[in-house]
Amino acid sequence: MPLTNEEILRYSRHLIIPEVGVEGQRKLKEAKVLLIGAGGLGSPLALYLAAAGVGTLGLVDFDIVDLSNLQRQILYGFWDVGRPKLESAREKITALNPLVAVQTYETRLTSANALEILGDYDVIVDGTDNFPTRYLTNDACVLLGKPNVYGSIFRFEGQCTVFDARRGPCYRCLYPHPPPPGSVPSCAEGGVLGVLPGIIGTLQAMETIKLLLGLGEPLIGRLVLYDALSTEFHKLELRKDPACPLCGENPTITELIDYDEFCGLRAPTPAFDGIENCQISPPELKARLDQGDPLVLIDVREPHEYAICRLEGARLMPFSTFAEQVHQLNSADEIVLLCRNGLRSLQALQFLWEAGFRKVYNLAGGLDAWATRVDPTMPRY
Repeated sequence: MPLTNEEILRYSRHLIIPEVGVEGQRKLKEAKVLLIGAGGLGSPLALYLAAAGVGTLGLVDFDIVDLSNLQRQILYGFWDVGRPKLESAREKITALNPLVAVQTYETRLTSANALEILGDYDVIVDGTDNFPTRYLTNDACVLLGKPNVYGSIFRFEGQCTVFDARRGPCYRCLYPHPPPPGSVPSCAEGGVLGVLPGIIGTLQAMETIKLLLGLGEPLIGRLVLYDALSTEFHKLELRKDPACPLCGENPTITELIDYDEFCGLRAPTPAFDGIENCQISPPELKARLDQGDPLVLIDVREPHEYAICRLEGARLMPFSTFAEQVHQLNSADEIVLLCRNGLRSLQALQFLWEAGFRKVYNLAGGLDAWATRVDPTMPRY
């Protein structure tokens, strides 16, 4: 597929690099890359891969643009708030490079659709922020024999590597088991410095282009760790695990599984089957507070979150030290637990339930739901 005069001019700074040249640019033009996630990592990935001339970009995402995204997700502007991310992403990519074909998949990646979606692409790039999708992406790539350019970010730190079971380890070789639910906070819960995904996402874009061009040494078997506060990069050597259940010598995983269940997110424990009766909605809580019910409000967020916004009368008991403070609570009281979105408070509720507390409730949707359904003057974050 020859380059047009327009493409020669557009990509001229590539063409004069001997290691790339016309043949390399043709490889990029014919390549197909799938980005899973169009958020913090997906934003610089999409822009740089489109600018580089990757012929087909696929994007998987089902979210809408939120104001809190704009601190780091540079694909979007203020005018995009409330719009589907993929709708806005397509416009930005096309405006940057109309020669790129953009395929969008506005759906959650699942075991039912992953093999079909990933199957038509040369390189898969993982820009997700949750463990079920990371394991799903990894497993699908191994089963399909495709490279997986992986990146992750948290606060001031990031990671980048390339998993390719044909030439090195896979994600399961590095992380055989997912962490306990809630033990590793997401960026939405723990935060991330806005420029960090730009650094890690750009590294992922570089690794993707190296794979497509067959240049240099891709990060197969090597994990790059970046610390923004010290401006230090460290590199760890990774080895393929011969006992890996997916890519090892005697694999036992030969098809995609239920990844929510694998990561412990499918259902509460049998002792906690009454979970649906332990939820209280923001309007229900407001009604009970207005009528003067003696409820004990416990906020399990961290102190820096408590400083952003709080519910009047709520006592701070951070989830990170919750177990150490439980003795201060009285099981005879009616206790309402709350956090930002209702997830950490639900874990705290389960802890109390297993400790014998029965008059305990979780604020469904957390303070974010309170702000949208009860008090719009409360700051959201």
